[in-house]
Amino acid sequence: MGSPSLSAAAAAADADADEGYDRHVFLRHRSPEEWAPNVGAAAAAEAEESGGRLPAVLAAALKARKGEMKKKTRLTIINGEEGTESSNGDVLIFPDMMKYRGLTQSDVNDFIEEVLVKETQWLPKKPETLKGSYIYVCAHGSRDKRCGFCGPVLIKKFQEEINARGLQDKVFVSPCSHIGGHKYAGNVIIFSPSINGEVTGHWYGYVAPEDVITLLEQHIGKGQIIDHLWRGQMGLSKRNRKLLTTSDFSLTMMQRVKLVAAGEAKPQIVAKPCRQMENK
Repeated sequence: MGSPSLSAAAAAADADADEGYDRHVFLRHRSPEEWAPNVGAAAAAEAEESGGRLPAVLAAALKARKGEMKKKTRLTIINGEEGTESSNGDVLIFPDMMKYRGLTQSDVNDFIEEVLVKETQWLPKKPETLKGSYIYVCAHGSRDKRCGFCGPVLIKKFQEEINARGLQDKVFVSPCSHIGGHKYAGNVIIFSPSINGEVTGHWYGYVAPEDVITLLEQHIGKGQIIDHLWRGQMGLSKRNRKLLTTSDFSLTMMQRVKLVAAGEAKPQIVAKPCRQMENK
């Protein structure tokens, strides 16, 4: 049986990824092995039992204030260790490229009010500017065993290639929680400056270890989209993602992005086959 196309992957992405979003918030919290199956607002009790409620508290507060935010915001959990140091509670915000250290439960409401609603600085903490490229790989094994298997393998390969190229201070990789479409593991999000310096998030699916060098050299090194793995982009709705993944593949991805933005993309019955990692 052949692998499903990426147009099918985009169409089948989980409901929490269906709508476009403009800002991605990542919370550093413990290790993937300690994450509850659902680290969102609906899992407060489960998160508490697993050793900490901060992700659930932050998710619930974001949901309660979403109508007041100018930008649609998404929350994802990432590894709570940075090298040899614990960084639990650190918050990274994209595409703003900002980092706040040491968020606690008692900080959540003020943080959301100042940073995400008013879009000003959170005075108790001074934001740090993020530099470089950031790669997040779904490794949420308690949510889905496929990503629990594929994620660590990809992370190891990314780290090996990053080290081999001397990019440890320029490219950073971390496991992350559920980002939708686990059946299309490995799932990867990359935040990296484009050729014009703008930062946005790109989703890739069906990523295998042999794709890692291409992502590092082409996407991060040259700002080029890897068409056959591409699943979506920050700021694009489900409808526009579907248009992009079903449009004429004689066009480059950036040409298709421009067509969608101009309302000119026309979906065609064209599907580009894509290999799927073996589930084990």
